[in-house]
Amino acid sequence: MKAYVLIKIRPGEIKEVVRRLHETPHILEANMTFGPYDAVAVIEASDLGSLGTLIASSIQPMPGVEQTLTCLAVEA
Repeated sequence: MKAYVLIKIRPGEIKEVVRRLHETPHILEANMTFGPYDAVAVIEASDLGSLGTLIASSIQPMPGVEQTLTCLAVEA
């Protein structure tokens, strides 16, 4: 299961958060963005429960992260 996590980050901490995202297991990609969100991470897990655990335990508590929005990827 794959998802895109849009992340709002405190000013001045964007590069550090993106660096930490790159080091986190199951995060396939992490990029800074311009717009309402400061970064986007592409994550993958075996099921919805594992996906939620990854977000709740690894991304949301990361220093500098203020808010996340998860968009599940669906194959057409």
